[in-house]
Amino acid sequence: MPITPRLVLAAALSFLAGGPLQAQDRGTLTPKPLPPLANPDDPATPAKALFGRATGPTGGPAHAYGSYAKGCFSGGEALSVDGATWQVMRLSRNRMWGTPPLVDFLERLAGQAPRVGWPGLLVGDMSQPRGGPMLTGHASHQLGLDADIWLTPMPDRRLTRAEREEMSATNVVRADRLDIDPQVWTQQHHRIIRLAAEQPEVARIFVNPAIKRALCREAGGSRWLSKVRPMYGHNYHFHIRLACPAGQGACDDQAPPPPGDGCGEELAYWFSDAVLNPKPPKVKPKPRPPMTLAALPAACRAVLKAP
Repeated sequence: MPITPRLVLAAALSFLAGGPLQAQDRGTLTPKPLPPLANPDDPATPAKALFGRATGPTGGPAHAYGSYAKGCFSGGEALSVDGATWQVMRLSRNRMWGTPPLVDFLERLAGQAPRVGWPGLLVGDMSQPRGGPMLTGHASHQLGLDADIWLTPMPDRRLTRAEREEMSATNVVRADRLDIDPQVWTQQHHRIIRLAAEQPEVARIFVNPAIKRALCREAGGSRWLSKVRPMYGHNYHFHIRLACPAGQGACDDQAPPPPGDGCGEELAYWFSDAVLNPKPPKVKPKPRPPMTLAALPAACRAVLKAP
């Protein structure tokens, strides 16, 4: 089935599955519109329910407000679903949006990828059209400055809509979680992560600790490794985070990563038994209440209501 603007618009009408979403989780070929909220102005309404219903961007200048896990953005752009060296996956999630710097960055990175032996990018979740908390999945990706790149090289043909919704990303981590799977991991995986990390606007790249271990073994001491941070849940994709664009004072940058390559005790912690096999708490913690609009920067209320 060809991918048309009509299909992309249908995808914008939402993805209702509950629970966390990962790169390998399927999308849907039959997206359905979210039902209207009975009282969207109720202060107790979860912010994710509001931003999750915004199917298009605001007009006006682009600006990011707040932090990566508590923010929003105006003037967003969608990454085209097809480029010469990229393809967008899981269209039904309508998460191919970002600030113009992110869209520009991904197009440039995709264009450079073949030089390191990676034929092109399969782009997973970026942000919602106006950012903000998501109905499912990520706690971050709210500023239009984050993007997930599948650890699957782009094939030499255009994927069908069904493939984009249903095929799985590639798990490069061994079953015991202690290292990469040598039958899957390649030098091209190393090179595409390195290429991304070496770009000056990149603030962080999140990968599974086993991937960080492999990179340390192959390139320990390299300056770019300081940006590559271990984080579980990233064995099918790596997560690129850009720094706040220059001149945007309402955008809150993270502190720079600590000095060094992060390959010593800091990395060993992730392979300790307490982290790999945590004991269940004696008392089950109460679930946190969902974030409301009051927890976001004041500008996000205007972003949400903007035409």
